[in-house]
Order: sequence, then structure tokens, then C-alpha cells
Amino acid sequence: MAMMCLKAEAEDITVGLIINDTTNSFNGYTLFAPNFNNNSYLIDNNGNLINSWASSYLPGLSTYLLENGKMLRAGKIVGNHFSNTGGAGGIVQIFDWDGTINWEYKYASPIHQSHHDIRMLPNGNVLMIAWELKTRAEAIAAGRGSTLFSSNELWPDHIIEVQPSGADSGIIVWEWHVWDHLIQDIDSTKPNYGIVADHPELININFIGLESTTAADWIHLNSIDYNQKLDQIVISSREFDEIWIIDHNTTISEAAGHTGGLRGRGGDLLFRWGNPYAYNRGTEDNHVYFGQHNVNWISDSLSGSADIMVFNNGLGRNEGDYSSIDQITPEFDTISGVYQLHGDSTYKPSFLTWTYTSVPVDSFFSPYISGATRQPNGNTLICSGWNGTFFEVTPAGETVWKYINPVIASGPMTQGDTILGIGFLDGKQNMVFRVYRYAPDYPGLAGQDLTPQDPIEIYPSGVFCEHPQLHLKGFTLYQNTPNPFKDVTRIKYQIPVGGQVRLKIYNLLGQEVRELCNGYENAGVYTVSWDGTDNNGKKVANNIIFYRLEYDGKSQHRRMLLMK
Repeated sequence: MAMMCLKAEAEDITVGLIINDTTNSFNGYTLFAPNFNNNSYLIDNNGNLINSWASSYLPGLSTYLLENGKMLRAGKIVGNHFSNTGGAGGIVQIFDWDGTINWEYKYASPIHQSHHDIRMLPNGNVLMIAWELKTRAEAIAAGRGSTLFSSNELWPDHIIEVQPSGADSGIIVWEWHVWDHLIQDIDSTKPNYGIVADHPELININFIGLESTTAADWIHLNSIDYNQKLDQIVISSREFDEIWIIDHNTTISEAAGHTGGLRGRGGDLLFRWGNPYAYNRGTEDNHVYFGQHNVNWISDSLSGSADIMVFNNGLGRNEGDYSSIDQITPEFDTISGVYQLHGDSTYKPSFLTWTYTSVPVDSFFSPYISGATRQPNGNTLICSGWNGTFFEVTPAGETVWKYINPVIASGPMTQGDTILGIGFLDGKQNMVFRVYRYAPDYPGLAGQDLTPQDPIEIYPSGVFCEHPQLHLKGFTLYQNTPNPFKDVTRIKYQIPVGGQVRLKIYNLLGQEVRELCNGYENAGVYTVSWDGTDNNGKKVANNIIFYRLEYDGKSQHRRMLLMK
């Protein structure tokens, strides 16, 4: 255990666990990688650290816990041609539970660099999103308008599938390129010429999207997911305000063309949704996504399985900026696999299957990064990435768990300190790209040491300060249940042999609130109830409380949240 010192005012709680409704939240372990820090963290629902991994790289950007207990993480290589662009990566690493690097693969050069997201396939290969450089001359030759450049190059995206080979190498066994699936309607003498609206399966090289950008990063793919049952890949384009589905069941040559593969369409788009303007169809009412992130298929056995969910950032909505979590049910012929259109116009569906917004709607807004995933209990775990806030909501929109990332570039923050901004659209120094939660029976957690440690955040010197706690086999202080609580909570502890035991409650100032037991006890497991009152029978104020067990010259402590 790390040193634990207490001193803070209740109203100054700024980071760490805020809400944990143990009855209605999904109990598990949450993984996140702070954007400005090299470490990745796994915490339990009580905000206690379970494990951490140190890297030599900032995230670039996604992180996953694999079923074999290893962690897959994208890292950012600096000093490369693409490195100063949002989401830049360049290296992918796999870590053992103890932090040892098991495998790494660099994909960064003057002409390409991986970015944003990665995904492990069932066969052990890794899908990566990447940019590739095209010169101004190459882009104009492909039909790009000569006035649509803010630099002398263009960075169309591509996807590679890498098969690990050795500790620091890999083989590209499949790839797909936007550059092979273009259309343009401004110059009939150039390649890719056609009527954009007649070809929704192709990508308009002259489309200017979300932020009216003519920057090199013209498409800005920011997430990728894989559907094993369909053998399809879904990707999210922030600038087009669209998600795209492509066939993975193709050869490399088929993926570069317009025929072949399981669906007979080669590498052309099978489905696109979110903004029909991107292929010159629909009306303003059809524009649904605004800079969305984290497109993902909802897994089998979960509520809404086979549906697609995104974090709809909401930057530039006509009715004002606010974020939402949007779920759709794509319609397709199960035999042919063809996705359905509305009268040969825009792709179905015409409505959202489920959506979450806050009340009021503008109180939840993260203009960049962020994500959302469905939980086994039907709830949805949300990462409001721009302000480093993670929260879980029920299908009815009730928040049942909330945690604020306490880690910035310099490391863990001190409880009570203000989270400073980055000076851009109210972004915070504790921002996080995305989070995932893993169930206690997740295969990747089997056999791992899941002993809760201290919270990640630091508590300043105060009334008392404990030295690093020494563990004694069989001496255990458990997390109270329920937590948070309103009326009564139960504190469980275990001692290996008979001895003097003292269990006390402290407030955030480090002042004793209540002594629950003080005397000799035989070896065994004990449970003590506490009704939230102090030694004088007065109800304790609503705030974070600490409880400490002293035994045989040693001590352990935990924290709980008392709600009004």
C-alpha cells in the first residue's frame, strides 16, 4: 500500500470515486489510459487501484485488456511526420500483467503512421487504423479540387491487419485503403469521375466535412470494431460524421477493388450512416452524427446485441452543442448480406433504437475523443473523455456510478485540487480517450492478483498519516457494503490469530468520527454495522469517510461514501 495521509474539505472532492450504487451498477474492473500520462490503470468499482502498467509512450490512443490477461495498448511516437496531429500513434504494444512488454510493432514512417484505435481479432492478429501520405499532385490527379488544400498533401486513411511475428515484428496479412474507393464529380478527365449520389459505396474525395477542414487529415477515422459473425469491420469518420462498414472477408486484391469477397462488393462500403450529405443524399433531418467516436457492435448476449452504438460528440448540432449516446439497428438481408436503403436513397434505419442525453442536455458535452459500451446488466458505461469523467447509466438514464480520472501529466492529483484546463474548448488535463469495464469472471482476470490497493489520487498531510501498510497473511479489511450507503453499511474484516483489534471511522479532516470496536478478539471473520452516526449519536455529514482497522501493530484502511 502507498502512504495514505488525510486532509481535505468535503466540498473539495474533485477526483476519484463520486458515485457507486452497488445495487444498480455493474460490478467490474475499469481500464483507462490518461491521455497525458504514460501509465494505464485498472480500478474496481470503489475506485481502488487493482493494477497499473507503465509504458515509455503516451497513449496513441486505445487500450484493452485481453482474454489471455495481457494488455493491448497503442502508443504515440513523437518526431514523426504525422505526430502533431490529434490521435497520432505509431506503435502497438502488448504487456503482461506484471508490466513486461510481450510484443510491440511500430508503424510509423515519413509516409504512414497508425493512429487512434486498434482491435485484436480472434485469430490473434491486430487491426490498426493508419494514415498514408499523398502529395498534392497525387491528390489532384485522383480528382481532388486544387483549392481544397491547407497544406501540400492529403492523408487518406487505411487499415492494416498485422500478424505478430517475434517480439518486435509483425507481418501485414490484409489491408484496405480509402484511396482505392474514391469518387469525384468535378473533372471528367480525371480518374474516379461519376455522380456521387449514384455511388454511396464510394467516398467523395472532395467532401468537406464537420469542421469545414481542408487539412491533410481529411477523413479522420477514430475508431474501429470487428464483427466475427459477419466478418465485417466498422469504422468511424469524424470529419464525414459517418460510420462505414466494409467486408473483411476479402483478399488484399479484392479489398482494393469493387468485386469479390463474401458480399461480392470487394472493398467498397457495404453500409454508411450518420450523414447522407457525405454522398449527396438526404436532407438536414437525416444528419444525425456530429464528430462521433467509439463505434462498436453491441456483443451477443447483451441488451441490444448486434446493434451499433456510438458516442455522438455533438459538436456543431443545429440545436446546440451537446453529446449523446446513440444506438441504431442496421437493416440488412440475412441471406445476401445487403444493407437496406430507403427507396434507393439513404440507408436504413430512419430512427435511433436508444439514446442517452443528460438533463439539461448541454450539461453533458465532450467535443472530442470519448466512448460508450453496453454492460452485461443492460447499463451503459460512458467516458466523457474531454473532462476525464466516467459514468454508468441505466437504460432509463439514471447515473449509478461515476469516477473522475485523477491522473494528469505529472501523475496522480491530490484530492481537492482543481483539475486545470488545456485552454481549448474547456478540455481538462485529465482527459481520457476511452474506458472499458471487465466482469469479475472475464477470462483475462482469472488467476490475477485482484487485491484492492489505495485509490490512485493522493491525500495531503493532515491530522494523521499512516506509514506504508504492512500486510499480514490473513489480516484483511474488506470494502464496506453497500457503498455508497444512506442508512446502514457493513464492514467486514478478518484476523489470523487472536489479538487486540480497533476499528475506527474518520472524516476527511482525519478526525475520529466513531469507534466501532476496541478490544481483544479471537481469530476469525467479523462483520460490524455502522449507521452513519458519530460517537455522540449524531448523523455524520454527507461526504467521503475513511475507516481504519488496527491489529497487532499494523493497520489497513479503506474509504466509503455516505450519501444524504
